Amino acid sequence: MTTQEKFETAQLDVKKLTQRPSNEELLDLYAFFKQATEGDNDTKKPGMFDMKGQFKWKKWKEKEGTSTEDAMESYVSLVNELLSKYDHE
Repeated sequence: MTTQEKFETAQLDVKKLTQRPSNEELLDLYAFFKQATEGDNDTKKPGMFDMKGQFKWKKWKEKEGTSTEDAMESYVSLVNELLSKYDHE
């Protein structure tokens, strides 16, 4: 399987989790997904009252410079880790 195929499979697999991962794990999933699909974060930082948006923006910004391929591989690894850690279908 190519990295792209593994990435697409991981996107489906993560939806099978029946337990909610930690906030930090969810932020990492979000950031690796955004980095893999959109590249470096060049969006405007959310306002100070949008705390959730700020956390997501910051986590994605931390992945800056990560290649699409590496971000996909990190996403797949994290999904596999979550599947082994949490209950899933």
